[in-house]
Amino acid sequence: MDFRHFFTSKKISFIVFFAVLATFSTIQAAPAETDSATVESHGAHDAEVFKPTEVIMEHISDSHDWHLWGHTSIPLPVILYTDKGFDVFLSSAFHHGEQDHQGKHYTYRWVDKKKIRVVGASGEVDEAASAKVWDFSITKNVAAMFLSVILLVLIFSSVAGAYKKRVGKAPKGFQSLIEPIIIFVRDDIARPNIGHTYAKFMPLLLTIFFFIWFNNLLGLIPIFPGAANVTGNIATTLALALVVLVVVNVNGNKYYWGHILKPHVPWWLYPIMIPVELVGVISKPFALMIRLFANITAGHIVILSLISLIFVFNSLATVITPVSLAFVLFMNVLELLVAFLQAFIFTLLTALFIGMAVEEHH
Repeated sequence: MDFRHFFTSKKISFIVFFAVLATFSTIQAAPAETDSATVESHGAHDAEVFKPTEVIMEHISDSHDWHLWGHTSIPLPVILYTDKGFDVFLSSAFHHGEQDHQGKHYTYRWVDKKKIRVVGASGEVDEAASAKVWDFSITKNVAAMFLSVILLVLIFSSVAGAYKKRVGKAPKGFQSLIEPIIIFVRDDIARPNIGHTYAKFMPLLLTIFFFIWFNNLLGLIPIFPGAANVTGNIATTLALALVVLVVVNVNGNKYYWGHILKPHVPWWLYPIMIPVELVGVISKPFALMIRLFANITAGHIVILSLISLIFVFNSLATVITPVSLAFVLFMNVLELLVAFLQAFIFTLLTALFIGMAVEEHH
Protein backbone atom coordinates (compact mmCIF):
# COMPACT_ATOMS: atom_id res chain seq x y z
CA MET A 1 0.00 0.00 0.00
CA ASP A 2 1.30 3.46 -0.90
CA PHE A 3 1.61 5.80 2.12
CA ARG A 4 3.43 8.62 0.33
CA HIS A 5 0.46 10.95 0.75
CA PHE A 6 1.25 11.04 4.51
CA PHE A 7 4.52 12.84 3.83
CA THR A 8 3.22 15.99 2.18
CA SER A 9 4.63 19.36 3.15
CA LYS A 10 1.64 20.06 5.41
CA LYS A 11 2.27 16.91 7.45
CA ILE A 12 5.96 17.72 7.79
CA SER A 13 5.14 21.29 8.83
CA PHE A 14 2.75 19.99 11.49
CA ILE A 15 5.42 17.62 12.87
CA VAL A 16 8.00 20.43 13.05
CA PHE A 17 5.45 22.75 14.69
CA PHE A 18 4.58 20.09 17.29
CA ALA A 19 8.28 19.52 18.03
CA VAL A 20 8.96 23.26 18.40
CA LEU A 21 5.94 23.63 20.71
CA ALA A 22 7.13 20.69 22.82
CA THR A 23 10.64 22.13 22.94
CA PHE A 24 9.67 25.55 24.22
CA SER A 25 7.04 24.09 26.57
CA THR A 26 9.78 21.93 28.05
CA ILE A 27 11.93 24.98 28.62
CA GLN A 28 9.03 26.79 30.25
CA ALA A 29 8.35 23.77 32.44
CA ALA A 30 12.00 23.58 33.57
CA PRO A 31 12.96 25.31 36.81
CA ALA A 32 13.52 29.02 36.45
CA GLU A 33 17.13 30.19 36.47
CA THR A 34 18.20 31.12 39.97
CA ASP A 35 20.04 34.29 40.61
CA SER A 36 22.99 34.88 42.87
CA ALA A 37 21.30 37.48 45.01
CA THR A 38 21.03 36.81 48.71
CA VAL A 39 17.81 36.48 50.68
CA GLU A 40 17.17 37.75 54.14
CA SER A 41 16.17 34.76 56.22
CA HIS A 42 18.47 34.00 59.11
CA GLY A 43 21.31 35.56 57.15
CA ALA A 44 22.40 35.53 53.55
CA HIS A 45 22.11 32.32 51.56
CA ASP A 46 23.39 31.43 48.11
CA ALA A 47 20.91 30.78 45.33
CA GLU A 48 19.65 27.22 45.18
CA VAL A 49 21.82 25.04 42.98
CA PHE A 50 20.03 23.47 40.03
CA LYS A 51 20.00 19.66 40.31
CA PRO A 52 19.31 18.07 36.91
CA THR A 53 19.06 14.56 38.33
CA GLU A 54 16.13 15.53 40.54
CA VAL A 55 14.33 17.25 37.67
CA ILE A 56 14.82 14.30 35.31
CA MET A 57 13.84 11.66 37.88
CA GLU A 58 10.76 13.66 38.87
CA HIS A 59 9.62 13.66 35.25
CA ILE A 60 10.20 9.98 34.45
CA SER A 61 8.96 8.70 37.82
CA ASP A 62 5.37 8.16 38.88
CA SER A 63 3.76 10.44 41.47
CA HIS A 64 0.66 10.83 43.64
CA ASP A 65 -0.02 14.27 42.15
CA TRP A 66 0.15 15.79 38.68
CA HIS A 67 2.59 18.69 38.68
CA LEU A 68 1.60 21.68 36.54
CA TRP A 69 4.01 24.54 37.31
CA GLY A 70 5.85 25.95 40.31
CA HIS A 71 4.08 24.68 43.41
CA THR A 72 0.80 24.12 41.54
CA SER A 73 -0.29 20.53 41.04
CA ILE A 74 -3.45 18.46 40.66
CA PRO A 75 -4.01 16.23 43.73
CA LEU A 76 -4.87 12.63 42.97
CA PRO A 77 -6.76 10.05 45.07
CA VAL A 78 -4.67 8.05 47.53
CA ILE A 79 -6.21 4.62 48.10
CA LEU A 80 -4.52 2.52 50.78
CA TYR A 81 -5.53 -0.93 51.95
CA THR A 82 -4.28 -1.64 55.47
CA ASP A 83 -4.75 -4.47 57.94
CA LYS A 84 -7.53 -2.34 59.47
CA GLY A 85 -9.36 -1.50 56.25
CA PHE A 86 -9.24 1.10 53.47
CA ASP A 87 -7.99 4.67 53.83
CA VAL A 88 -8.96 7.07 51.02
CA PHE A 89 -7.97 10.74 50.75
CA LEU A 90 -6.39 13.23 48.31
CA SER A 91 -2.63 13.66 48.02
CA SER A 92 -3.10 17.37 48.82
CA ALA A 93 -3.46 16.26 52.45
CA PHE A 94 0.34 15.93 52.53
CA HIS A 95 0.81 19.62 51.50
CA HIS A 96 3.45 18.75 48.87
CA GLY A 97 5.07 16.25 51.21
CA GLU A 98 5.72 18.79 53.96
CA GLN A 99 3.19 17.41 56.47
CA ASP A 100 2.03 14.01 57.69
CA HIS A 101 -1.63 13.07 57.29
CA GLN A 102 -3.76 11.50 60.01
CA GLY A 103 -5.89 8.93 58.21
CA LYS A 104 -8.72 6.78 59.46
CA HIS A 105 -6.41 4.02 60.70
CA TYR A 106 -2.82 5.34 60.65
CA THR A 107 -0.74 8.50 60.28
CA TYR A 108 0.89 8.58 56.85
CA ARG A 109 3.98 10.30 55.46
CA TRP A 110 4.81 10.97 51.82
CA VAL A 111 8.49 10.03 51.76
CA ASP A 112 10.46 11.91 49.06
CA LYS A 113 7.14 12.38 47.22
CA LYS A 114 7.42 8.77 46.03
CA LYS A 115 6.26 6.29 48.65
CA ILE A 116 3.64 6.51 51.39
CA ARG A 117 4.72 5.13 54.74
CA VAL A 118 3.06 4.68 58.14
CA VAL A 119 4.34 6.94 60.93
CA GLY A 120 4.61 5.45 64.43
CA ALA A 121 3.95 7.12 67.77
CA SER A 122 7.61 8.20 67.95
CA GLY A 123 7.23 10.26 64.78
CA GLU A 124 9.46 7.92 62.79
CA VAL A 125 8.46 5.68 59.88
CA ASP A 126 7.17 2.32 61.07
CA GLU A 127 8.50 -0.15 58.51
CA ALA A 128 6.61 -3.11 59.99
CA ALA A 129 3.25 -1.32 59.73
CA SER A 130 4.18 0.10 56.31
CA ALA A 131 4.77 -3.41 54.98
CA LYS A 132 1.10 -4.19 55.68
CA VAL A 133 -0.12 -1.28 53.54
CA TRP A 134 -1.06 -1.92 49.90
CA ASP A 135 -1.10 1.18 47.71
CA PHE A 136 -3.88 1.19 45.08
CA SER A 137 -3.72 4.94 44.48
CA ILE A 138 -4.65 6.71 41.25
CA THR A 139 -1.15 7.96 40.44
CA LYS A 140 -0.15 10.27 37.60
CA ASN A 141 0.56 7.37 35.23
CA VAL A 142 -2.76 5.71 36.06
CA ALA A 143 -4.63 8.98 35.52
CA ALA A 144 -2.78 9.47 32.22
CA MET A 145 -3.82 5.97 31.12
CA PHE A 146 -7.44 6.78 31.93
CA LEU A 147 -7.15 9.95 29.82
CA SER A 148 -5.64 8.07 26.90
CA VAL A 149 -8.32 5.37 27.10
CA ILE A 150 -11.08 8.00 27.16
CA LEU A 151 -9.43 9.70 24.18
CA LEU A 152 -9.23 6.41 22.25
CA VAL A 153 -12.87 5.55 23.03
CA LEU A 154 -14.06 8.98 21.86
CA ILE A 155 -11.99 8.88 18.67
CA PHE A 156 -12.93 5.37 17.61
CA SER A 157 -16.57 5.76 18.62
CA SER A 158 -16.69 8.78 16.35
CA VAL A 159 -15.00 6.90 13.50
CA ALA A 160 -17.29 3.87 13.95
CA GLY A 161 -20.34 6.15 13.92
CA ALA A 162 -19.11 7.77 10.71
CA TYR A 163 -18.79 4.35 9.04
CA LYS A 164 -22.37 3.50 9.96
CA LYS A 165 -23.63 6.76 8.48
CA ARG A 166 -21.47 6.54 5.35
CA VAL A 167 -21.83 2.87 4.38
CA GLY A 168 -20.09 2.16 1.07
CA LYS A 169 -18.71 5.70 0.78
CA ALA A 170 -15.12 6.89 0.85
CA PRO A 171 -13.75 7.86 4.27
CA LYS A 172 -14.06 11.49 5.21
CA GLY A 173 -12.45 13.69 7.83
CA PHE A 174 -10.88 11.77 10.70
CA GLN A 175 -11.78 8.49 8.99
CA SER A 176 -9.28 9.26 6.26
CA LEU A 177 -6.50 9.47 8.88
CA ILE A 178 -7.43 6.39 10.91
CA GLU A 179 -8.38 3.99 8.10
CA PRO A 180 -4.92 3.79 6.44
CA ILE A 181 -3.33 3.06 9.83
CA ILE A 182 -5.83 0.27 10.54
CA ILE A 183 -5.23 -1.17 7.07
CA PHE A 184 -1.48 -0.90 7.69
CA VAL A 185 -1.78 -2.94 10.91
CA ARG A 186 -3.97 -5.50 9.11
CA ASP A 187 -2.00 -5.90 5.88
CA ASP A 188 1.58 -5.33 7.05
CA ILE A 189 1.51 -6.70 10.60
CA ALA A 190 -1.34 -9.13 11.29
CA ARG A 191 -1.90 -10.95 7.99
CA PRO A 192 1.76 -11.71 7.07
CA ASN A 193 2.70 -12.92 10.57
CA ILE A 194 -0.44 -14.71 11.76
CA GLY A 195 -1.95 -16.06 8.56
CA HIS A 196 -5.56 -16.78 7.73
CA THR A 197 -6.68 -16.57 11.39
CA TYR A 198 -5.44 -12.95 11.69
CA ALA A 199 -8.95 -11.46 12.04
CA LYS A 200 -9.40 -13.10 15.44
CA PHE A 201 -6.47 -11.11 16.84
CA MET A 202 -7.04 -7.77 15.09
CA PRO A 203 -8.86 -6.14 18.06
CA LEU A 204 -5.93 -6.99 20.34
CA LEU A 205 -3.28 -5.78 17.89
CA LEU A 206 -5.11 -2.54 17.15
CA THR A 207 -5.64 -1.88 20.88
CA ILE A 208 -1.96 -2.47 21.67
CA PHE A 209 -0.78 -0.34 18.74
CA PHE A 210 -2.97 2.71 19.41
CA PHE A 211 -2.62 2.51 23.20
CA ILE A 212 1.18 2.59 22.99
CA TRP A 213 1.28 5.19 20.21
CA PHE A 214 -1.14 7.62 21.88
CA ASN A 215 0.62 7.37 25.25
CA ASN A 216 4.00 7.86 23.58
CA LEU A 217 2.75 11.04 21.91
CA LEU A 218 1.10 12.37 25.07
CA GLY A 219 4.33 11.73 26.96
CA LEU A 220 6.15 14.13 24.63
CA ILE A 221 3.90 17.01 25.68
CA PRO A 222 5.60 18.42 28.80
CA ILE A 223 2.47 20.15 30.13
CA PHE A 224 -0.95 18.84 31.21
CA PRO A 225 -2.55 16.61 29.90
CA GLY A 226 0.83 15.25 28.83
CA ALA A 227 4.10 14.89 30.74
CA ALA A 228 3.30 11.43 32.10
CA ASN A 229 5.87 8.75 31.33
CA VAL A 230 3.31 5.95 30.92
CA THR A 231 5.07 3.67 28.42
CA GLY A 232 8.39 4.50 30.09
CA ASN A 233 7.07 2.94 33.30
CA ILE A 234 8.12 -0.69 33.60
CA ALA A 235 4.87 -1.60 35.39
CA THR A 236 2.90 -0.58 32.28
CA THR A 237 5.16 -2.48 29.88
CA LEU A 238 5.05 -5.48 32.24
CA ALA A 239 1.23 -5.49 32.10
CA LEU A 240 1.31 -5.32 28.29
CA ALA A 241 3.87 -8.13 28.15
CA LEU A 242 1.73 -10.30 30.46
CA VAL A 243 -1.26 -9.81 28.16
CA VAL A 244 0.86 -10.98 25.21
CA LEU A 245 2.18 -13.96 27.24
CA VAL A 246 -1.35 -15.11 28.13
CA VAL A 247 -2.78 -14.63 24.61
CA VAL A 248 0.11 -16.44 22.93
CA ASN A 249 0.08 -19.46 25.22
CA VAL A 250 -3.69 -19.80 25.53
CA ASN A 251 -4.00 -19.86 21.73
CA GLY A 252 -0.99 -22.12 21.20
CA ASN A 253 -1.94 -25.29 19.28
CA LYS A 254 -0.65 -28.83 19.79
CA TYR A 255 2.29 -28.27 17.46
CA TYR A 256 3.39 -25.24 19.46
CA TRP A 257 3.26 -27.08 22.79
CA GLY A 258 4.70 -30.23 21.21
CA HIS A 259 7.75 -28.27 20.10
CA ILE A 260 8.20 -27.00 23.69
CA LEU A 261 7.39 -30.13 25.72
CA LYS A 262 8.53 -32.75 23.21
CA PRO A 263 11.22 -31.17 21.03
CA HIS A 264 12.65 -33.06 18.05
CA VAL A 265 15.88 -34.08 19.75
CA PRO A 266 17.10 -37.36 21.29
CA TRP A 267 15.17 -38.16 24.48
CA TRP A 268 18.26 -37.87 26.67
CA LEU A 269 18.47 -34.16 25.77
CA TYR A 270 14.97 -33.46 27.11
CA PRO A 271 16.20 -32.40 30.60
CA ILE A 272 18.19 -29.65 28.87
CA MET A 273 15.94 -28.66 25.98
CA ILE A 274 12.58 -28.52 27.78
CA PRO A 275 13.78 -25.96 30.39
CA VAL A 276 15.42 -23.95 27.58
CA GLU A 277 12.15 -23.91 25.61
CA LEU A 278 10.17 -22.91 28.71
CA VAL A 279 12.62 -20.06 29.35
CA GLY A 280 12.02 -18.99 25.76
CA VAL A 281 8.28 -18.76 26.46
CA ILE A 282 9.00 -16.21 29.21
CA SER A 283 11.89 -14.38 27.52
CA LYS A 284 9.87 -13.30 24.47
CA PRO A 285 7.37 -11.06 26.33
CA PHE A 286 10.19 -10.04 28.71
CA ALA A 287 12.09 -8.66 25.70
CA LEU A 288 8.96 -6.72 24.67
CA MET A 289 8.71 -5.24 28.16
CA ILE A 290 12.35 -4.10 28.37
CA ARG A 291 12.54 -2.77 24.80
CA LEU A 292 9.55 -0.43 25.12
CA PHE A 293 10.48 0.70 28.65
CA ALA A 294 14.13 1.40 27.82
CA ASN A 295 13.58 3.23 24.53
CA ILE A 296 10.86 5.58 25.78
CA THR A 297 12.64 6.34 29.07
CA ALA A 298 15.94 6.97 27.29
CA GLY A 299 14.30 9.50 24.97
CA HIS A 300 12.84 11.46 27.90
CA ILE A 301 16.17 11.45 29.74
CA VAL A 302 18.12 12.69 26.70
CA ILE A 303 15.72 15.58 26.03
CA LEU A 304 15.66 16.71 29.66
CA SER A 305 19.45 16.35 29.93
CA LEU A 306 19.92 18.65 26.95
CA ILE A 307 17.55 21.21 28.46
CA SER A 308 19.37 20.95 31.80
CA LEU A 309 22.65 22.01 30.17
CA ILE A 310 21.29 25.57 29.96
CA PHE A 311 20.86 25.72 33.73
CA VAL A 312 23.99 23.75 34.60
CA PHE A 313 26.24 26.07 32.56
CA ASN A 314 24.57 29.16 33.98
CA SER A 315 27.50 31.48 33.26
CA LEU A 316 27.70 30.28 29.65
CA ALA A 317 23.95 30.27 29.00
CA THR A 318 24.20 32.55 25.95
CA VAL A 319 26.57 30.09 24.29
CA ILE A 320 24.96 26.84 25.42
CA THR A 321 21.31 27.81 24.85
CA PRO A 322 21.29 27.88 21.00
CA VAL A 323 23.19 24.59 20.82
CA SER A 324 20.95 22.94 23.42
CA LEU A 325 17.77 24.15 21.71
CA ALA A 326 18.95 22.84 18.34
CA PHE A 327 19.61 19.38 19.76
CA VAL A 328 16.34 19.38 21.74
CA LEU A 329 14.38 20.27 18.61
CA PHE A 330 16.12 17.46 16.72
CA MET A 331 15.42 14.99 19.54
CA ASN A 332 11.74 16.00 19.73
CA VAL A 333 11.31 15.36 16.00
CA LEU A 334 13.17 12.05 16.38
CA GLU A 335 10.98 11.07 19.35
CA LEU A 336 7.87 11.57 17.22
CA LEU A 337 9.26 8.88 14.93
CA VAL A 338 10.27 6.70 17.91
CA ALA A 339 6.74 7.01 19.35
CA PHE A 340 5.31 5.41 16.22
CA LEU A 341 8.21 2.99 15.75
CA GLN A 342 7.96 1.51 19.26
CA ALA A 343 4.20 0.98 18.88
CA PHE A 344 4.86 -0.69 15.52
CA ILE A 345 7.65 -2.96 16.84
CA PHE A 346 5.66 -4.06 19.91
CA THR A 347 2.62 -4.88 17.74
CA LEU A 348 4.73 -6.58 15.07
CA LEU A 349 6.49 -8.86 17.56
CA THR A 350 3.18 -9.64 19.27
CA ALA A 351 1.75 -10.72 15.92
CA LEU A 352 4.89 -12.75 15.22
CA PHE A 353 4.67 -14.60 18.56
CA ILE A 354 0.96 -15.30 18.01
CA GLY A 355 1.70 -16.56 14.50
CA MET A 356 4.32 -18.97 15.87
CA ALA A 357 1.78 -20.29 18.39
CA VAL A 358 -1.09 -20.85 15.93
CA GLU A 359 0.93 -21.97 12.94
CA GLU A 360 -0.26 -25.26 11.52
CA HIS A 361 2.18 -28.10 10.97
CA HIS A 362 3.25 -28.61 7.35
